[in-house]
Amino acid sequence: MAAQILGSTDTILAALEAAGEATRLRLLHLFAEAELTVSELVSILGQSQPRVSRHLKLLLDAGLIERHREGAWAFFRLSERGVSARLAHDILARLNPQDVVLAADRARLADVRKARADQAEAYFASQAANWDELRKLHVPDLEVEHALAQLIGSGPFQAVLDLGTGTGRMLEMLAPFAVRAVGIDQSPAMLAVARVNLEQAGVRNVQLRQGDLYALPVERDGYDLVIVHQVLHYLDDPARAVREAARTLRPQGRLVIVDFAPHEAEFLRKDHAHRRLGFAREEVSGFLRDAGLDFTRHQDLVPVQKLAADAGQLTVSIWVGRDPRVVTDVRVSDREVA
Repeated sequence: MAAQILGSTDTILAALEAAGEATRLRLLHLFAEAELTVSELVSILGQSQPRVSRHLKLLLDAGLIERHREGAWAFFRLSERGVSARLAHDILARLNPQDVVLAADRARLADVRKARADQAEAYFASQAANWDELRKLHVPDLEVEHALAQLIGSGPFQAVLDLGTGTGRMLEMLAPFAVRAVGIDQSPAMLAVARVNLEQAGVRNVQLRQGDLYALPVERDGYDLVIVHQVLHYLDDPARAVREAARTLRPQGRLVIVDFAPHEAEFLRKDHAHRRLGFAREEVSGFLRDAGLDFTRHQDLVPVQKLAADAGQLTVSIWVGRDPRVVTDVRVSDREVA
């Protein structure tokens, strides 16, 4: 374990040198608050784009921060693992948050967050009719979330992965019980909505990434809980997505899938891009088994209206699969390095 948390002299010196400059220290302080783009940093720091980019490169090279892309944008944040990340957190813990320069940076960061929120609100407003129409079709979201909470439990979890994170609601619900959480979505617009929602909820231990559900930009054997919430019906190859999700599970980790049971609401194909009109119990349980998981649980949530013979109401189904391996089955090369 000691080899995983101790760094070489060169690594430590490089990290100290990168952090030991006024603007770069300000950047680290900002990244402790939020993940940010270059243009946002230019606005906050009042410096030119080339100068900010040079500072970011030095911090990246030293392992103090990391970068991920969302379409044409690149977001930067504090590194989460490794000796340089630990060093960055140690340095930040010793800064006075009331420092005049740092306080001014946080004030300008608040303006950036407000601009994000305004953009997200505009996008969400443009989609509101679609969201409301879909919500009327199935059991209330709170009922689904309650059922999920009962099935999943309150952890604690080392790492949670939310695939097709959308508005970030699953992360908002589960991140408080996790050491870290990651949300993946293909849409930069939806990630912007999720980022604002999570910031407003005060959730700090989450990283959002743009990515393909068939080729996830995350480590293998990295997560003890993976959620795929109302996503499979949009995919042309849901079985492939389940296999890809399964590879991210740690031994004994769980994959939870939430989607519609089979239905006949054909308009969802035309108006809402649904490729599949729900899934039978046996179909998704087969996906889980083919992905090498043990199928452990299935539950149907039937709307009250459907019980009253209203065929227009959709049943929401939940499936749970578990990785059958024990901890010693993980290959050393696949272990997460601290």
